[in-house]
Amino acid sequence: MAYVYIVECRDGTLYTGWTTDIERRINEHNKGKGAKYTRVRRPVILKHSEKFDTNREAMKRECEIKKLSRKDKIKLFDYN
Repeated sequence: MAYVYIVECRDGTLYTGWTTDIERRINEHNKGKGAKYTRVRRPVILKHSEKFDTNREAMKRECEIKKLSRKDKIKLFDYN
């Protein structure tokens, strides 16, 4: 299993990533061991996630989400 996720950072910005273990990854972000972007914007809060059968599918979806506007990203987690 693989997951795409969107977190909201302390400053209100959104970060999108993918992982095979979503709980571990969110913990890494909050401990400062995640992406450089989130290290200085802790804590992060999980706002949205999607599950996929393969890493490849998750990476493809991550790219799609990263191209969305902030408004469209918010729509993703407002509907779930």
